[in-house]
Amino acid sequence: MKILIIDDEVEFATTLCQRLKLRKFDVSEAHSGTEGLAALSASVPDVVLLDMKMPDMSGFDVLKVISRDLPQTRTIMLTGHGSGEAGKEGLALGAIDYLMKPVELKELLAKLKTLEN
Repeated sequence: MKILIIDDEVEFATTLCQRLKLRKFDVSEAHSGTEGLAALSASVPDVVLLDMKMPDMSGFDVLKVISRDLPQTRTIMLTGHGSGEAGKEGLALGAIDYLMKPVELKELLAKLKTLEN
């Protein structure tokens, strides 16, 4: 499974990326919405782990592009700022799920496992 993490919190994204690579996932990271969109155009992932709130553009704006241009790519929204309402908005825009930060690795792995089939 190919995963792209798009999150402006560099330390969080890098740590999560390393932890997933240790579990044999093919993972890359981008640290802004703009960088994430560029990464998506270069290589299409199976799953995007997408931060809702970034300084250059919102995760919702990135999600709209993914939903429109890459419907086969599944998106899980990540937020340290959001609420259940923000998560529901992400689901309405095409995300398959959302997780609150700090992300529990066991919970994320369980969600990713359900997508492998």
